[in-house]
Amino acid sequence: MQIRPTKRTELELIQYIYDEAREYMRENGNDQQWVNGYPSNDLLIHDIKEGSSYVCVDGAEIVGVFTFTIGEDATYQKIYHGEWLNDAQYGVVHRLGSLQSQKGIGAFCLNWCFQQIPNIKIDTHEDNIPMQKLLVKNGYHKCGTIYVNDGTPRVAFQKTAHH
Repeated sequence: MQIRPTKRTELELIQYIYDEAREYMRENGNDQQWVNGYPSNDLLIHDIKEGSSYVCVDGAEIVGVFTFTIGEDATYQKIYHGEWLNDAQYGVVHRLGSLQSQKGIGAFCLNWCFQQIPNIKIDTHEDNIPMQKLLVKNGYHKCGTIYVNDGTPRVAFQKTAHH
């Protein structure tokens, strides 16, 4: 598998992956995350233009998609019921989705991000148990609660090389 920037022509393919991920979340008791058409085509096009959207490719097939940036995330400035492991520069992973036909995609994407900068912050919905298990299994520590732009809470995690 390899990671590369998403191409504008791949919008339909990555939206299919998000649809499949959304369905998987619903089947696993998480019907509150990625609702009302989120992530929208406009948001995904913005991510692609900004250069923060990446795909995980296995052979010729796109099997995963996520956004990755290095730098401040406004929703991570305040954390409740805990604290971040450190205040050093960090990478942020959002909107990680993968096809269910193959295991290990999420871990591969997370490991690629950690190779770019060994200090990663990420959040997920409290009902997204499969994602929380994936994060813990890959060395992420539960740090507390953050609130996203619509005011809803998310479980915040961080992984750093110095912890």
